[in-house]
This record gives sequence, C-alpha cells and structure tokens, in this order.
Amino acid sequence: METIVLASASPRRHDYFRLLGIPFVVKPSTVEETWDENLPLEEVPKAIATRKALSVAESALTDGGGTLAEFRWVFGADTIVAIDGRILGKPKDRAHAKIMLSLLQNRAHRVISGIVLCRLEDRRVSAKTVISEVAFAPMSNAEIEWCLDTGEWEGAAGAYRAQGVASCFISSLQGSFSNVVGLPLREFYTLLRENGYEYGATR
Repeated sequence: METIVLASASPRRHDYFRLLGIPFVVKPSTVEETWDENLPLEEVPKAIATRKALSVAESALTDGGGTLAEFRWVFGADTIVAIDGRILGKPKDRAHAKIMLSLLQNRAHRVISGIVLCRLEDRRVSAKTVISEVAFAPMSNAEIEWCLDTGEWEGAAGAYRAQGVASCFISSLQGSFSNVVGLPLREFYTLLRENGYEYGATR
C-alpha cells in the first residue's frame, strides 16, 4: 500500500489513518486559513483544504529527490463549524471558547469539511465537501465551565470535540459522525477509490 503525504497536523486525522491502516507521513501545510468572503460557507473548507494540499504537493514536486519526492499522493482536509451564517474557528482562549459554547448550546449547527486528494504523477486534484448537522442540548453555565475545564476546546473548531466530554450534550447528529471528529471516512474511502489508490476492496 502506498504512503500518503498528510498535509495536516490534526491528531484525529492521524488516528483515523492509523485505524484504516493507511501508511502516511505528516507534512503540515503552512498556508494561512483565510478565504474569499464572497465564497459560500459550504465551499470554504474545500477551498482551504485545496490550498493546503496543493502547497504540500508543490513541495513534493520541487523536492529535487528529497524527503517528499518519492511519494505519489497528498491529502488535505479542513473542517469548520457554522451557525447563523458565521464560521466558528478555533478559539483564541478560554473566554473565546466560552462564547462559542454559549452560542452552540440548545441549538443546531453545521460541521462542514473539505477533503482533497492530489495525485502527483498527473497533478490530478479531486475534492469533496461533507456536511453534518449537530444539535446541542441546553447547557447550564456550570456544564459549559466543565467542558472548558477539560481543555478540549483548545485547537478545536467551535470549541468542542465530539469524541470528548461535549458528547454528553450532543442531542442529535445527522450525517457523518467521523466528519464531526475530523475526517469523513465514507467520503474519504470513496475519494481513494475514485482516484485509483489501491486500498480495501480496490486491492
């Protein structure tokens, strides 16, 4: 099975690659996570993921026989939390995280991911967008503080991790759960098959 260059520092995505038994090397992209304000929210993660993947792919194509030159595949991903037409990114600090959780409690929001696979031999770029809807139960101030005390908000879009303490307050979830955690597995597997990566039933 071929090694994939993973343009992401996300531990959750690393865990999923290990779960699936896919060999990978980590080369996080250094591009800024900015986007065109005129872009529809649904397109933002795919646009960011594409920039991440292409940045790392360019490094591989110009590596001159270095550490990335031997690989054929680069994968990039990005996930956002959206509510009221706003994007909730990663909180700057605990106070910012509290504002986010207070906004999400007792309401539904969307988790939108963009996933991108680059095949370096012909510079083919394939991308998918995946949307899940998550509803939170009402949360008291003490419950919000409990979530904050865990530190799970750090580095997490929307200030929560669905596989952590916040799962106590997810009242419903429509769509892919693995998408909410960080990598939509069904769509990821489909992306691999569509692009000729030999894995699973494609071997």
